[in-house]
Amino acid sequence: MCGIIGYVGNRKAQDVILKGLSRLEYRGYDSAGAAILNHDGVDLIKRQGKLKILADALAKKPIEGKTGIGHTRWATHGIPNDRNAHPHTDCTGKIAVVHNGIIENYLELKNSLLKDGHKFSSQTDTEVIPHLIEKFYKGDLEKAVVKAIKLLKGSYAIAVVHKDSPDRVVGARLDSPLVVGIGKGENFIASDVPAILDYTNSVLYLDNNEVVTITRSGVKVSDISGGQINKKPVKIKWDISAAEKSGYPHFMLKEIFEQADVLRKVLEERTERGKVSFEELKITDAELKKFKRIAIVACGTAYHAGLTGKYMLEEYAKIPVWVDTSSEFRYRDPIVGPGTLVIIVSQSGETADSLAALREAKKRGAKVLGICNVLGSSIAREADGVIYTHAGPEIAVASTKAYTAQLGILYLLTLYLARLHKTITPARYKGLLKEFERVPRLMDDLLGEYRSEYNTIAAYAQEFKRYYFARQNKSYFLYLARNINFPNALEGALKLKEISYISAEGYPAGEMKHGPIALIDENPWVVCIATQSKTYDKMLSNIQEIKARGGIIIAIATEGDKEILHHKVNYMLEIPKVAELFSPLLVVIPLQLLAYYVAKEFGYDIDQPRNLAKSVTVE
Repeated sequence: MCGIIGYVGNRKAQDVILKGLSRLEYRGYDSAGAAILNHDGVDLIKRQGKLKILADALAKKPIEGKTGIGHTRWATHGIPNDRNAHPHTDCTGKIAVVHNGIIENYLELKNSLLKDGHKFSSQTDTEVIPHLIEKFYKGDLEKAVVKAIKLLKGSYAIAVVHKDSPDRVVGARLDSPLVVGIGKGENFIASDVPAILDYTNSVLYLDNNEVVTITRSGVKVSDISGGQINKKPVKIKWDISAAEKSGYPHFMLKEIFEQADVLRKVLEERTERGKVSFEELKITDAELKKFKRIAIVACGTAYHAGLTGKYMLEEYAKIPVWVDTSSEFRYRDPIVGPGTLVIIVSQSGETADSLAALREAKKRGAKVLGICNVLGSSIAREADGVIYTHAGPEIAVASTKAYTAQLGILYLLTLYLARLHKTITPARYKGLLKEFERVPRLMDDLLGEYRSEYNTIAAYAQEFKRYYFARQNKSYFLYLARNINFPNALEGALKLKEISYISAEGYPAGEMKHGPIALIDENPWVVCIATQSKTYDKMLSNIQEIKARGGIIIAIATEGDKEILHHKVNYMLEIPKVAELFSPLLVVIPLQLLAYYVAKEFGYDIDQPRNLAKSVTVE
């Protein structure tokens, strides 16, 4: 969601803040602002719209000062405008605060503060925080912050500055991420590592109910009771070049083309001498053998990875699996306990609903395994065991390579559990692993076909755009598939919706007659995933039913398939031959590229689609 950057040091704070916020643009935002301390006090500037508007304003009228905080806002309370943008100040203008999260009891707090004579200038929940700090401030900023946050209900990551403490920034977190960057003669606070990676690769991850004070000379972390906490810095192993476009027009396209290398890395790190291993798992083989069922819990794209995991785990490890969206899991009465392994899948490791699901599962006695990308994230720290996907930073809001990495880990976990439970023979295990090891090369071959900007998928996107406007904006997409590729139908539709704003729905093809067939006339474009599989003949029947009603079909088929051509599909995209089990890894590539090129044809902001955020850290 929103982005935070805080700085104390010898550099010009304005420059550090703008650079940090530019690295956080992927999180999604509608306004940006900064508060910088100097001899005049707290100099505040904030603007609705893209970061460039703020940068242009600062270029015309720079703010001097070497301590400051900055923010990119994703609106929750109050419409996007200059007044509701962060930072927010108290009545005196001496205190400035930036905040990620939601303060659930802000109305109660606001009414109490209004009775005390405080005056508010925004519609946000955040503004109660600087007024509470003002109320409690007696010369010690950290103590005032602690007293204020003890009254807050909800979630927050905050950074605070005060005119009378010109060389310090105080931060705190509860259920919203905050990291501390450790430099030489300078220190940083940020909501995510890319904001500070230009300056340091040494970071501390704050836990819930922890408070940090940074100055030029040091970092102090304590709990809200005042007890000091000693934390070991973590070294970030990737550099900032991994979070740059490297010549690609968009981060999304770059990340699509990184998928073969991501999968190759997953295999190299997790396999040795023909066996799968998870050194950091922390859940023993003896414990894994005792689980009678598995629950996979996730949101969005990670949920689709989990659905694919259900197919593979049940078929090969022979363990019953159910998959749930994180937001639903926590609000019903899930039947989990000591006999259940709950797998939480999250790219960021900070997804609010997934974190809540993790805690609910542990409260009920289940073991929790986290699959996430971010080292030191909340899910990684709170789960009983963790498997890192090591996909590197994913900047585009629409997830691509993280999905591939999550699938890769789930494939390896399936093989690991199948071997542990002896549900497949050693020869079958070896054969499947060998086939899996072929996939990165097949992905390279497939991606190679789409290297040029004008390619088959780009041409199809142009055709759709012409058709769309000819039909007066009435056209839309259906995605149909069966068995292990059904989750890819959901994922393909999600990608298109996320970045092109075209209506799209994914369905199991066998359900077509149970409702979706009513939508089919000459308007929809239907993506049929019809690769070689045990349900191939069934998919061909579905294609005939669509053709009979005038639907326009894009078929994703296996390379060399002649039979599907006899069914006269309108367009066809081929993937290399591979065992059905691993076909989702190849099928998803043309789905991602189709969404990308459609969005590009319509001229939309591909990396930062409207109303979306990369990491959803509030409910």
